Amino acid sequence: MAMKGNKYGTHRVIEPQGVLTQAAWKIDNDMEKRYSNEIICNVTSLNVDSASFTQIEEACGGDEKKIGEMIMGIVAERGKQQNPVTGSGGMFKGEVAYIGEDLLAKPGFDLKVGDKIVSLVSLSMTPLKIEKILAVHKDIDRVDIVGQAVLFESALYAKMPEDMSEPLALAALDVAGAPAQARKLPKEGDSVLILGANGKSGVLCGFEAMKKVGPKGKVVGVVRNPKQIPDLEGLGVYTDIIVADCTKPVEVMEAALAANGGQEYDLSICCVNVESCEMSAILPVHDGGKVYFFSMATSFTKAALGAEGIGKDVEMIIGNGYTKDHANITLNVLRESEKLRKLFDEKYV
Repeated sequence: MAMKGNKYGTHRVIEPQGVLTQAAWKIDNDMEKRYSNEIICNVTSLNVDSASFTQIEEACGGDEKKIGEMIMGIVAERGKQQNPVTGSGGMFKGEVAYIGEDLLAKPGFDLKVGDKIVSLVSLSMTPLKIEKILAVHKDIDRVDIVGQAVLFESALYAKMPEDMSEPLALAALDVAGAPAQARKLPKEGDSVLILGANGKSGVLCGFEAMKKVGPKGKVVGVVRNPKQIPDLEGLGVYTDIIVADCTKPVEVMEAALAANGGQEYDLSICCVNVESCEMSAILPVHDGGKVYFFSMATSFTKAALGAEGIGKDVEMIIGNGYTKDHANITLNVLRESEKLRKLFDEKYV
């Protein structure tokens, strides 16, 4: 008989006691233990979140062996893949190896041993054990491993779709929260500014925002490298593309307002994977507008105090990686857009 665990996984917390697994410094990653409300998966790949992978890569001087060793070290020390600098994690792809009896008894429970799934909760809260690093893919922030991970009763996951490859689905689901919010937040006729327009989350947000704002709206993408513009224009997910350094808010604001006829924006979405881009997302938005920080490199302190300091009354939304039906919304983007599917197949698989 398996042990009874807590719905939110607090039975796996080692230190400090009294917190949830995301906030814990160390959690229990003993995969020999069996709890009646857990799922244990054999993990084949980790998609480390972009802000975290960028920090690890820089700390290791781009050396793939050192990147793998650093990730192994973090997991060995903490029982999970949570970057101690950024605090963020990522997600995993794997195959279900064990399902607790309490979950099997739940009405509507749809998993069975052997199903291939993608976790939709952060690795920063997921018990993980790595036996071996097989490969590090720097260009797509992915690490192939031999290992195991635990999903709690409250955890979110998605079954691998049958109409696309596993790497393609993993690449898209890695940023599933972003396009779902880009569908939810704007309204018809709005002007939307997307920082980090060339990345995975950026192009998916652009696609959904374009659909939502309609022909009278505007979706402006911000990139740092002008060489990225031709390929982005070919995707058709932005009405305009501007070149600016997102760590320089005045530069971004001037270029953004020029692209919008001098008018401030209704919504900005920050998908940039480096620090100090908060004010670039806030400055171009009008009072009463919205700023959605999807990037895990965002500093709440910089955003809150920065907006206060310039007298901006904007609604700032933390990049919650979950919103209702976000997995299906994101996979449907690749089903709807041949251009984006081709881009993801070529660039992220």
